[in-house]
Amino acid sequence: MDGQDARVPTISPRRPFRGVATTFGALVWAGFRRWASYRQATMAGSFTNIVFGFLRCYVLLAVAAATVNGRPAGYDETQLVTYVWVGQGLLTVVALLGWSELSDRIRSGEVTVDLLRPVHPVVSYLAPDLGRALHRMMTRFVPPVLVGALVFDLYVPGRWWTVPLFAVSVVLAVVISFGCRFLVNATAFWLHDARGPVMLWTLAGGALAGLYFPLRLLPHGLAVLLWVGTPFPGMLQTPLDVLTERDPPALQAGLVGLQVVWAGALLAACAAVQRRAERRLVAQGG
Repeated sequence: MDGQDARVPTISPRRPFRGVATTFGALVWAGFRRWASYRQATMAGSFTNIVFGFLRCYVLLAVAAATVNGRPAGYDETQLVTYVWVGQGLLTVVALLGWSELSDRIRSGEVTVDLLRPVHPVVSYLAPDLGRALHRMMTRFVPPVLVGALVFDLYVPGRWWTVPLFAVSVVLAVVISFGCRFLVNATAFWLHDARGPVMLWTLAGGALAGLYFPLRLLPHGLAVLLWVGTPFPGMLQTPLDVLTERDPPALQAGLVGLQVVWAGALLAACAAVQRRAERRLVAQGG
């Protein structure tokens, strides 16, 4: 075509990694640009997060004041404040409160288009979701943290590796959240309407991930069971505990390692469910 670059990125047999990286990066950028178009919704959402940040913060400070040593579950006041405000910022980054794009496409039949694309469906949804998380990190994470820092004294990490470890933990939290959301939405292949599972996910996700209160306030055995037996704490509780240095270095790194295990297991489960769903669509003539 004259005057235009009509080249399409392809995966060359000689440079397969370069082609995969280029395609994946393009999908991430597409997800970022998509969410960047919702400017007014972003501003309104940030304001809402800040309002609820004040409410949650004063509730937990009241709990701390009513505790004998002033350290509920081992958190001091600055750690609690940081837990709340950084948690408010991560809420939309991790996307705990609902996602139904895949289930809507399954119900409408548009998912068949996804199966015709040269990119695996799990990857085609994961990459734009990472772009969404990057946009949310820039627009929805920063404002609540800045407001919290202006009004309260936030915890300053004392270990040099805490901040980069926190960044890795946040990325893993997004992947874990995506895996859970994909599996919940994939129930529409069998139920044809996943609104019930999505609503259940929205209710359980916030409570079991540590959004409403730190999970360490629960009995020790129950907290350990949630951490080891479910992926929920890895979506919010773990990044916040890593940032506030709630644990010694070995346990701090171990919690991130547990996130790696859950992220890999959930992505493998997503791929397996997708293969099973494709066979079901063929059996139904879809």
